Amino acid sequence: MAKKLYVGNLTYETTNSDLEKLFQPHGTVESAQVIMDRDTGRSKGFGFVEMGSPQEAQAAIAALHGKDSNGRALTVNEAKPREERSDRPRGGFGGGRRY
Repeated sequence: MAKKLYVGNLTYETTNSDLEKLFQPHGTVESAQVIMDRDTGRSKGFGFVEMGSPQEAQAAIAALHGKDSNGRALTVNEAKPREERSDRPRGGFGGGRRY
Protein backbone atom coordinates (compact mmCIF):
# COMPACT_ATOMS: atom_id res chain seq x y z
CA MET A 1 0.00 0.00 0.00
CA ALA A 2 1.40 3.39 -1.03
CA LYS A 3 2.14 6.11 1.50
CA LYS A 4 1.95 9.83 0.74
CA LEU A 5 4.59 12.21 2.10
CA TYR A 6 4.64 15.99 2.43
CA VAL A 7 7.89 17.64 1.35
CA GLY A 8 8.41 21.24 2.40
CA ASN A 9 11.04 23.98 2.09
CA LEU A 10 11.82 23.16 -1.55
CA THR A 11 13.52 25.74 -3.73
CA TYR A 12 11.21 27.44 -6.21
CA GLU A 13 13.22 25.90 -9.05
CA THR A 14 12.52 22.30 -7.96
CA THR A 15 10.64 20.27 -10.58
CA ASN A 16 8.56 17.09 -10.31
CA SER A 17 11.49 15.19 -11.85
CA ASP A 18 13.95 16.64 -9.29
CA LEU A 19 11.63 15.59 -6.46
CA GLU A 20 11.30 12.06 -7.86
CA LYS A 21 15.09 11.70 -8.22
CA LEU A 22 15.59 12.85 -4.62
CA PHE A 23 13.34 10.07 -3.28
CA GLN A 24 14.25 7.20 -5.66
CA PRO A 25 17.24 5.94 -3.63
CA HIS A 26 14.85 5.24 -0.74
CA GLY A 27 12.28 3.10 -2.57
CA THR A 28 9.66 3.01 -5.29
CA VAL A 29 8.31 6.47 -6.10
CA GLU A 30 4.70 6.09 -7.26
CA SER A 31 4.32 9.84 -7.90
CA ALA A 32 6.08 13.13 -7.18
CA GLN A 33 4.37 16.49 -7.53
CA VAL A 34 5.59 20.00 -6.78
CA ILE A 35 2.60 22.24 -6.01
CA MET A 36 2.40 25.24 -8.34
CA ASP A 37 0.65 28.57 -7.89
CA ARG A 38 -2.16 28.62 -10.43
CA ASP A 39 -1.86 32.38 -11.03
CA THR A 40 1.91 32.72 -11.45
CA GLY A 41 2.87 29.17 -12.48
CA ARG A 42 5.68 29.32 -9.90
CA SER A 43 6.35 26.62 -7.32
CA LYS A 44 4.83 27.18 -3.89
CA GLY A 45 7.91 25.58 -2.29
CA PHE A 46 6.31 22.29 -1.27
CA GLY A 47 5.10 19.07 -2.81
CA PHE A 48 3.96 15.51 -2.27
CA VAL A 49 5.65 12.19 -2.95
CA GLU A 50 3.87 8.85 -2.90
CA MET A 51 6.15 5.97 -1.93
CA GLY A 52 5.41 2.32 -2.76
CA SER A 53 5.09 1.11 0.84
CA PRO A 54 4.95 2.45 4.41
CA GLN A 55 8.44 1.01 5.02
CA GLU A 56 9.88 2.92 2.07
CA ALA A 57 8.10 6.06 3.24
CA GLN A 58 9.65 5.74 6.71
CA ALA A 59 13.09 5.17 5.17
CA ALA A 60 12.70 8.31 3.05
CA ILE A 61 11.59 10.37 6.08
CA ALA A 62 14.55 9.11 8.13
CA ALA A 63 17.01 9.85 5.32
CA LEU A 64 15.67 13.17 4.02
CA HIS A 65 14.01 15.09 6.88
CA GLY A 66 16.35 17.96 7.74
CA LYS A 67 18.70 17.11 4.84
CA ASP A 68 20.18 20.05 2.95
CA SER A 69 18.86 20.38 -0.59
CA ASN A 70 20.16 23.37 -2.56
CA GLY A 71 20.83 25.32 0.64
CA ARG A 72 17.51 24.50 2.34
CA ALA A 73 16.76 21.99 5.10
CA LEU A 74 13.94 19.78 3.81
CA THR A 75 10.83 19.02 5.83
CA VAL A 76 9.61 15.50 5.13
CA ASN A 77 6.75 13.85 6.99
CA GLU A 78 3.56 11.89 6.44
CA ALA A 79 0.97 13.89 4.53
CA LYS A 80 -2.15 14.73 6.48
CA PRO A 81 -5.56 14.34 4.85
CA ARG A 82 -6.69 17.49 3.10
CA GLU A 83 -9.01 19.56 5.25
CA GLU A 84 -12.04 21.38 3.92
CA ARG A 85 -11.32 25.12 3.85
CA SER A 86 -13.99 27.16 5.56
CA ASP A 87 -12.68 30.55 4.37
CA ARG A 88 -13.93 30.02 0.83
CA PRO A 89 -17.52 30.73 -0.15
CA ARG A 90 -19.55 27.72 -1.16
CA GLY A 91 -21.62 27.66 -4.28
CA GLY A 92 -20.87 28.88 -7.76
CA PHE A 93 -22.61 32.25 -7.97
CA GLY A 94 -21.00 34.99 -5.98
CA GLY A 95 -20.21 38.65 -6.27
CA GLY A 96 -21.74 40.97 -8.75
CA ARG A 97 -24.21 43.79 -8.29
CA ARG A 98 -27.70 43.08 -7.01
CA TYR A 99 -30.57 45.27 -8.17
